[in-house]
Amino acid sequence: MTPNISMQTLGAVVLAMTLIVIGDAAGKALTADGFNPIFVAWARFAVAALVMLPFSGLTRAELRAFVDWRIILRALLIVGGISCILTALKTEPIANVFGGFFVGPIIAFILSALLLKERASLGRAALLLVSFGGVLLVVRPGFGMQVGMGYAVLAGCFHGSFLVATRWLAGRYRPRVLLFSQLAIGGVVLLPFCFASMPQSFNLQGSSLILISALGSAAGNYLLVRVNRHTPANVVAPLVYSQLLAATIIGFVVFGDLPDSVALAGLAVIILSGLSSLWLAGRPVAQA
Repeated sequence: MTPNISMQTLGAVVLAMTLIVIGDAAGKALTADGFNPIFVAWARFAVAALVMLPFSGLTRAELRAFVDWRIILRALLIVGGISCILTALKTEPIANVFGGFFVGPIIAFILSALLLKERASLGRAALLLVSFGGVLLVVRPGFGMQVGMGYAVLAGCFHGSFLVATRWLAGRYRPRVLLFSQLAIGGVVLLPFCFASMPQSFNLQGSSLILISALGSAAGNYLLVRVNRHTPANVVAPLVYSQLLAATIIGFVVFGDLPDSVALAGLAVIILSGLSSLWLAGRPVAQA
């Protein structure tokens, strides 16, 4: 018998998703102001790493994690995901980008079943296929598909793999070690690619947006690491669909972006299939 999802777990994932969307919205605002997406990605990792360093509690023994190929692979997955989603956000509405991004839960479901041997049912697989249909409505692949939406789909593939890698390593390292390792490695890996686009100076608005982007993403990912210590990746994946609601609301309030009717239909299909997948798994929300 699999455990029920507590209200704390549900709340933590929803809060994590909202914080990540806030971080990405700040990143979108930066790219709209002319900042290069790769520089924004590097700044997000580097600033968050510097802020977290005094609180990481790293021991000498834990420093070996930074040469563990599994830790490096996990960090590279989130580096790829954030770089791609910031590139997509430069040209596309935030809700549409997250619609394309939601191939991630499908990737996480498949990989967690194949690699982690976690429980998977045919019913949930069918619902994920329906969800993929919703993604297609948002992305609209073909001759009219925008390049930015291709980056959004690629970001989802990276992030779905990252979720599985997080679950894979969650029992081997402390949450703060996992978070700090992805931030530090990400900052080092991206640094050579952003020298040419490094701004000469920053105003208050740009500095504030970089801080919001870095801390929003870091806090959201820290909550996800904590949740993954006791919750299977293919259970966390449907809860991640709450990110779509946050993206739609924040995109409209901050940028005035509202998806067209076809994209809205696709977003609705994705959300409903995600909630149905959670219900079908027999994991009702229970008071903790």
